[in-house]
Amino acid sequence: MTKILIIYTGGTVGMIYDEKTTALRPIGFNEIRNNLPELYRMGIDFYVYAFNPPMDSSDMNPEIWSELAGIIEDRYDRYDGFVILHGSDTMAFTASALSFMLENLSKPVILTGSQLPIGKIRTDAKENIITAMEIASTKSNGHCMVPEVCIYFDFMLFRGNRAKKYNAEKFEAFYSMNYPALAEAGIDIKYKNNYMLPAPKQGLIVHKNMDPNIGVLKIFPGITRRAVEAVVNTPGMRGLLLETFGSGNATTQPWFTECLQKAADKGIIMVDITQCDGGSVELGKYETSQHLQKVGVVSGHDMTFEAATTKLMFLLGQHLSPEEIKRLIEEPLRGELTPASPEL
Repeated sequence: MTKILIIYTGGTVGMIYDEKTTALRPIGFNEIRNNLPELYRMGIDFYVYAFNPPMDSSDMNPEIWSELAGIIEDRYDRYDGFVILHGSDTMAFTASALSFMLENLSKPVILTGSQLPIGKIRTDAKENIITAMEIASTKSNGHCMVPEVCIYFDFMLFRGNRAKKYNAEKFEAFYSMNYPALAEAGIDIKYKNNYMLPAPKQGLIVHKNMDPNIGVLKIFPGITRRAVEAVVNTPGMRGLLLETFGSGNATTQPWFTECLQKAADKGIIMVDITQCDGGSVELGKYETSQHLQKVGVVSGHDMTFEAATTKLMFLLGQHLSPEEIKRLIEEPLRGELTPASPEL
């Protein structure tokens, strides 16, 4: 019988309405299990690792990511797959972080949750958990069907570092603009094997060091020098994400380029990602991005904000040279980006 470890971190999936405070509060996994008798009819030998107390995903941080990676590492040989119950707000960050931390992953790590608590009549929690469990336990020719970190939500399975939460109200909370879904659940679960990462030939390597000393500078029309300097002069900052317009463009005001040059001179790694949910950065395509190239900004290509954030933290935590970090930023490590096509 397939063995699956459920890691219950918390989130809306494990919430009930507290009449005294008029707010949602977390519950233990036993109460979730009581609302999911279907789990015992699936033919899956499942075990539970529950955070005590359960946490709201707004409190998620790199230390918890390292804890999750360690839980999987310590139990990797005992289970066929892992299902992480997680709040949806930061689910894409956790999925992205784990994708980088779990190198040579050959087993499914499926994150799921819900928009409504499991105790609600119209909850989406039951379908999400049951199907995530089925996906995590499915094998083909003795091998796991999905050897990567994924998010399953509302009938769709996405690569974890390609997904983004885009809606706070719909059951369809996530989408993946720049990469196709890996599976779709209907009467049957239709897997799209050609979009999945190949199973690795080497053993699992777990990286637990993440350096959160990064900053984010979102460009907007009328941004001031004072605002930019406040970000780039943050003490201890080692990496900077630039959220730019369109295909990677930003203001060409001389003071802006000067600020970025000073940041580059201090050794800060700067990564350009687009504010658009879909599409890719193409540095140098327009004159309004050529000045970024000149000061050493590197392209984040079509990475999501969540993937770019966690990848930068991951690489900064690996004690690599600045040149090596810049090179790896632009290379797909876990399928998180589409490299630029070579010029003809």
